[in-house]
Amino acid sequence: MSQGLKLLIGAGGIYASFLTYGKLHEQIFKYQSPDGEKFVFAFFLQAIEAFANVLAAGIGMRIVGRQKGLPLHLFISAGVSQVLAKACTSLALANALSFPVVTLAKSGKMVPVMIGSIILGGKSYSVKQYLTVAAIIVGTVIVTMDQKKNGKAGEENSVWGVLFILTSLVLDGVVGGMQTDIQKESKKRLGAPVAQFDMMFWTNVFMTMTAVAICCLPLDASLNMVQPEFMRGLAFCLRNPIIYTKILLFAGCSAVGQSFIFFTIANFDSLTTTTITTTRKVLSTLLSIFTEGHSISGVGWGGLSVASLGICMEIVEKVGGGQARDDKLKSPKAI
Repeated sequence: MSQGLKLLIGAGGIYASFLTYGKLHEQIFKYQSPDGEKFVFAFFLQAIEAFANVLAAGIGMRIVGRQKGLPLHLFISAGVSQVLAKACTSLALANALSFPVVTLAKSGKMVPVMIGSIILGGKSYSVKQYLTVAAIIVGTVIVTMDQKKNGKAGEENSVWGVLFILTSLVLDGVVGGMQTDIQKESKKRLGAPVAQFDMMFWTNVFMTMTAVAICCLPLDASLNMVQPEFMRGLAFCLRNPIIYTKILLFAGCSAVGQSFIFFTIANFDSLTTTTITTTRKVLSTLLSIFTEGHSISGVGWGGLSVASLGICMEIVEKVGGGQARDDKLKSPKAI
């Protein structure tokens, strides 16, 4: 198979899987049942998605083989942090923050990493890196304010949505640190980094366990006794079969997309993969605006352009700084 065909398969699979994934993610949390109830069960959704990824990674490990002697105790922290990060992203959508804003904000994952490195490690960054982050933040804020101006979200819910997405970004920074520790320990023990399917499998095993555990808690945020989220989420799906179908497709797209990411990394390098997954976020934002009825003004389009410029600058920075070598040590990210 030629390299061009491999790239077409990898990029096509990533774009198709994750553009559909993003569209379904938005539709799940926009859905309103005939009696006015909305889907708000973030950990129920994450449990299903993570389990689908466990199955896909398990099949991959059966095909290419698995590694033994991995530092599984480190995967616990990574899995817990990652499922909380993804759940916070879903909760941002559940609390009326629009999908375009959520997607643009998630492109600023480098923000908590930079802050932590500056405060804890005394690391310095170039002017270009600061401008990249500033462009993403400013563009996202402009789009957020434009959405509120157009009355697409109540002010109170938008505030909660912003808090959830900020929490998700912080947790993304924690996940990155955990994955670095996993790879360092793996190289020390095995003389090699963790293979992508092994990283995907064990991370999602602990993500599934964490999400299921939280789903089974009969308590709400105020520690009041309530029916466990798993039962409430399942009952909602049984009353609204269309959501059940969307959730299964959503989980399937996540698992298939992760597999295409692995295929692309294995045949090219992680810079190619990062370029594809990063540009996918811009395309997901545009797809949502054009297909889900988001009202955006000229000012909002200006903000989107600024944020997109920042995302493109991030890609250029990685090309110029040889970031691909470092990214090879990280697991593929869906969102």
